[in-house]
Amino acid sequence: MRWAEQTVEREKLRALPGYREARVRTFEAPEALDTRFYEVRARSALNRVPNASRLPFRWTVNPYRGCSHACVYCFARPTHTYLGLNAREDFEREIVVKVNVPEVLRAELARPSWGHEHVALGTNTDPYQWVEGRYRLMEGIWEALRDARNPCSVLTKSPLVLRDTALLRQIAERAGFAASFSVPTLDEKAWRATEPHTPHPRKRLEAVAELNRAGIPTGILIAPLIPGVNDSPRQVERIVEIATAAGAVSIGGIALHLRGEVRAIFFDWLRAHRPDLVPRYERLYAGGAYAPPAERARLQALVRRARGDPPCAAGARPPDAAVERFRRAGDGGPAAAEPAPAYAGGFQQRLF
Repeated sequence: MRWAEQTVEREKLRALPGYREARVRTFEAPEALDTRFYEVRARSALNRVPNASRLPFRWTVNPYRGCSHACVYCFARPTHTYLGLNAREDFEREIVVKVNVPEVLRAELARPSWGHEHVALGTNTDPYQWVEGRYRLMEGIWEALRDARNPCSVLTKSPLVLRDTALLRQIAERAGFAASFSVPTLDEKAWRATEPHTPHPRKRLEAVAELNRAGIPTGILIAPLIPGVNDSPRQVERIVEIATAAGAVSIGGIALHLRGEVRAIFFDWLRAHRPDLVPRYERLYAGGAYAPPAERARLQALVRRARGDPPCAAGARPPDAAVERFRRAGDGGPAAAEPAPAYAGGFQQRLF
């Protein structure tokens, strides 16, 4: 039952910046203890990506803000500060749920002015995080996109997406669709330390195989690549080996970047879990949010070698054929992160 094992807190309603009011809900489930869900009614569903000239899509939909996956490196953490919440524990435990997104999206897609541009999901927080199993917003979102014959894609860390296989296949046939799973590591210790509440990486790779068998083009991102944590050649090679066997239509990678509050959060994690890496990171990220070009080139070469790509000339940055195939199949690839509507500055992930 959709609303089984749930309670509404005594405070009932609470104001959040950008929303008229929010009903605060909790669930009596082990996975959701100490987590509050703010049910809000969104004014819009389609979010335009700022500075989209270098991206293969300009529109996204985010049914949730905040994410219970609790990935220590998550680039979306700073968006929570625009709700009057913090980028640390609040981002993981105070989740905004846009309960009317499917209906609003359907209305927006029906506007005569809408150009049926590609819509990407999972570019900010994971639409298949734990609470999607209760609210089931993605089903209505996919139905709206299917009925509008609108091309779209999703990036996720959760096999829960398999629940919607039939809908995704229908979209793929009518308009164009592709999926991608983020699989940073297969190492148990690194996985639990960096993204403690995510589904097991091997389950994600099994989902890659299942979606591809269903005729839904699906690839992976080894993302983020974290120097000294998940960048050993053997780790990357094993991920690529399993993904290839699963029929992955693309295998790409993203280097870790540390923008805004994420930098302090990640450095605190390093001091607690990997103090030996602190000096290295102080050097790598001394110049800002992104690793220096030489480090990004090293990580790019690591993924290319694991894929068996031919070597390129010194200093050259070859086109990533796998990512291009994935984009043509329907997804925008690994190059974008969408800020929340209230976030004026804009920020992007970079492919290496």
